[in-house]
Amino acid sequence: MTNMAIFKEEKQDTKGGPVGEGALSIIAAGMTVTGDIDSTGVVKVEGRVEGAVRSARQVLVGRQGVVRGDIETREAVIGGTVEGTINGTERVEVQATAAIQGDIHTRTIVIAEGGKINGSVRMEEGRHATRSIGSAEPALVVAK
Repeated sequence: MTNMAIFKEEKQDTKGGPVGEGALSIIAAGMTVTGDIDSTGVVKVEGRVEGAVRSARQVLVGRQGVVRGDIETREAVIGGTVEGTINGTERVEVQATAAIQGDIHTRTIVIAEGGKINGSVRMEEGRHATRSIGSAEPALVVAK
């Protein structure tokens, strides 16, 4: 039997990067996800998530978006409602329309006038995510 190396060609997107690198996942308005979400790209929540949201890059919660669970990411931009702890290893932005019920752990924070936080803010140099991305159970998606 001959030893043969098998090489798999990596799929490329239109910009030349690997497919999935920086991919955008959208939870649209009117959609509810029950379960945890893990992503290596950007997660944008315009609907409702009942569970943790973990992203290696960025989590965006739109004005009408609701997350009932913890958020773990490099950068979080919150414009809607979050009920849970936000761990942004690099940066958390609280927009004027945001309502956060829970603690925030981050290196850098931006809070717009009108943004609401009911919890503590801890700013720590070099904080890392406490859980690895990609280990959650599959989510149940329910369209309304």
